[in-house]
Amino acid sequence: MIKLYGIIILVAILGGVGYGAKYYYDTTQNTIAQLRENNAQLEVAVQTAQESVETLQGDMAKLATLNRGLQEDLQKAEAYSDELRQKLSNLDLVVEALKNSKSLEGKMNGATANLWRDFMGDTGGNSERPLPNWLQQSETRTDNQDSNQSGESSDSSGSTPEGTTTE
Repeated sequence: MIKLYGIIILVAILGGVGYGAKYYYDTTQNTIAQLRENNAQLEVAVQTAQESVETLQGDMAKLATLNRGLQEDLQKAEAYSDELRQKLSNLDLVVEALKNSKSLEGKMNGATANLWRDFMGDTGGNSERPLPNWLQQSETRTDNQDSNQSGESSDSSGSTPEGTTTE
C-alpha cells in the first residue's frame, strides 16, 4: 500500500510538473505572439514617424525658400515705397493745384484709373477695360498729362483715346 501511495504521489508530482511545463510553454508562446504584434505596430509607427519627419523637412525647405522670396519682395516694396515718398516730398501739390487744377485733376484721375487697372490685372480681372467716358480727354491738349516718370509711354491722364479699343 505504501508503494501504491508512493506511485500515486509520484504520478501526481509528474502530472503537476507536466501541467506546469505546459502552462509555462503556453504563456511564453502567448507572450511571444503579443510581443511580435507589438513589434510590428512599432515598426509601422516608426516608419510613419520617419516619413512625417522627412515631409516636415521638405516643407521646411520649401517654406525657407518661399520666405526668402517674400523677404526679397518686401525689400523691393519698401524700396518702392521710399521712392514714392521721395517723389511725393519733391512735389508741391498745393502750388500745382492753385496754378493748374484741371491738369492736376487729369493726372490724378489718370493715375487712379491706371492703378485700378493694375489691381484688376493682378487679381485676375479684366485689366484691358477702356477708360471711362468722364476720363476721356481730347487729343488736342498741348500739355503733358503723363504722371508716369519711369520713361514708359503710357499716358496716365487718359489723353489718348483708349476707349476705342475693343475687348
